[in-house]
Amino acid sequence: MLANDRFLKACLGQKTDRTPLWLMRQAGRYLPEYNATRAKAGSFLGLAKTPTYATEVTLQPLDRYPLDAAILFSDILTIPDAMGLGLQFAAGEGPSFANPLRTEEAVKNLRPADLHQLQYVFDAVAQIRKSLIQDG
Repeated sequence: MLANDRFLKACLGQKTDRTPLWLMRQAGRYLPEYNATRAKAGSFLGLAKTPTYATEVTLQPLDRYPLDAAILFSDILTIPDAMGLGLQFAAGEGPSFANPLRTEEAVKNLRPADLHQLQYVFDAVAQIRKSLIQDG
């Protein structure tokens, strides 16, 4: 039994004791524990690409609030990174790519994402699921 099975039951159209709420906030910068984990990781990408840290940050809101589900901490831009675009975050700036798509030719030469380069996401999902099962 997962700790967040109310949300999963609702997703499957099953009866629940109350309607779960989906509320998504980008990152958790308002949480001191998030900032402490972020500092340990050394960078945003270090946080996202280290399964232990991503798991920790994913579960932090559940430790603080009676939520119905965990939302995987990751970044959508890790997918184009795994496609060879070279994701980077410069201090004080937003994300950028070492190999941006600036021409039609570059788009045509784009390769599918290398799933091996996204293994950290799969590992984080496994760790999160294990934690939620233990807590359930």
